Amino acid sequence: MRAILHAAWQAFDRAVAAAQGKSLRTGPRGGGRSLEKMIAHNNGAEEAYLTALGGKAKPGTSDADLRLVMLDTLAASVRGEIPALGPRGGKRWSPRFFVRRVAWHALDHAWELEDRVQ
Repeated sequence: MRAILHAAWQAFDRAVAAAQGKSLRTGPRGGGRSLEKMIAHNNGAEEAYLTALGGKAKPGTSDADLRLVMLDTLAASVRGEIPALGPRGGKRWSPRFFVRRVAWHALDHAWELEDRVQ
């Protein structure tokens, strides 16, 4: 599962690097989000996904450290160290769903960037 996340993150990071300093075409793919806003959106979503798995990042956590927290929380979930229900009774995401959702989201935005770079 870690390999899937690493591959998706690498694709996103490569797309971000390729888009640096270039204009992004506006339109239906992304609605005109700037590169910085797309990165912030992706990171914000990953923080929300982490919470759904049962983890939490400290405020101000760097992008790289957020990914480490995500991997640590994923490992704890796989080992059964995180309860299936949250403190208010909500069902937490399974490790497989978490990986699928994080990878899909990162890849979706990587492909969006590839489509929009001019």
